[in-house]
Amino acid sequence: MNDRNYSRSDGSSHPGMLEGFRVLDFTHLVAGPTCTRILAEMGADVIKVERSREGDHLRQFAIAREGMSTYFFQHNHSKRNLALDVRRSEAREIIFKLIPKMDVVVENFAPGVIGAMGFGYDALSKINPGLVMLSLSVAGQDGPLSYKPGYDHVGQALAAVTDQIGEADRTPVLTPMAVGDVSAGVAAAMAVGFALIHKMRTGEGQFLDASLLDTYFHMHDSTVPLVSMRKGNWVPHRTGSLHPNGSPSGVFKANNGYIFLVVLPHEIERLWRAIRKPELAEDPRFATPADRVKNNLALKEIIEKWLATFPDRDSAVAALDNERVPCAPVYNLAEAMTHPHLRQRKTVRRVKDRMLGEMDIPGMPVKFSRWPDRTAIAAGQVGEHNDEILSELLGMRKEEFAHLYSEGILLRGSFQNG
Repeated sequence: MNDRNYSRSDGSSHPGMLEGFRVLDFTHLVAGPTCTRILAEMGADVIKVERSREGDHLRQFAIAREGMSTYFFQHNHSKRNLALDVRRSEAREIIFKLIPKMDVVVENFAPGVIGAMGFGYDALSKINPGLVMLSLSVAGQDGPLSYKPGYDHVGQALAAVTDQIGEADRTPVLTPMAVGDVSAGVAAAMAVGFALIHKMRTGEGQFLDASLLDTYFHMHDSTVPLVSMRKGNWVPHRTGSLHPNGSPSGVFKANNGYIFLVVLPHEIERLWRAIRKPELAEDPRFATPADRVKNNLALKEIIEKWLATFPDRDSAVAALDNERVPCAPVYNLAEAMTHPHLRQRKTVRRVKDRMLGEMDIPGMPVKFSRWPDRTAIAAGQVGEHNDEILSELLGMRKEEFAHLYSEGILLRGSFQNG
């Protein structure tokens, strides 16, 4: 933990959460930036390294204005921005000088790339033995698949997740959001936190190897031991809108929308009461959990016929809620974003960027009683904090900056003056 001065909102001079830790961030796109953004939200000084005047590819995605985009802002706010041409020896020397000031380095290039740049763990740990370094890739740093470049859905396909999504008789489908990228970023941030605790106790740094494939495979909640123990006699299969391992569980059509319903065996009597069919408790088709799975479609038909008696989706949800049947309306994104619950908890938070204006972005997935959610946040332009970072950490002077900019060693976005 590096020495810094603190002035917390509660008046305490003691650092909170990750305040005082410094992170050098070589990440791009979503998975790596999610990891470092979480560290930044928890108070770490995260310095994002960009290697061209255009910066991270995400600066061009979604709504983009003057070097900033909604996509980049969401995944890279709360960080400081350093831009330099790492192909140049003087730029690499600046990075090496920064390493002793760092607690953590995070990168998500394909395996071998960061080493070829000269910034692999073996090289950096010689400069700073207490360094925690995390590499995040599609399939990990070793093993037969480690050579593969790729993105979220590559890891999803390799982990046998894609194969289980969709209708049984149709092509597997993709999740329409970055489930693996974001989840891998969250897991990586968790791992960095654990490694920092280890460092504080022992003084030891270490290398962390995170991957999309490992994160996705970790999501298999029940089927891995079943496939293992049944030795080829059972494989999971796609079941579309119905859950493969329980009944009733899935998406059901209601008037004016859909409802997700999941009823565990100890809750089934609640469902019979809610749909006013107590006689189903004696129906041999639905007597046991296995019977209900076997007759899933018949039970779905009964439930949807009952749902059709209500004027709209929300009325049916209210009737199910009255019997404490686990269920939820299937909201579209606009409905979820405007729901008072998500607004109150800052699950959806309103922020403002100087180029983009006001917008909503997701909040942190966990709430801390000793660390407030942040809404007054900003994302930097390419190279915006070059002078600030290098003068603060390396003591560089104004005349040195002039040389570094004129030689193209330090970079600024083309939309910035100077």
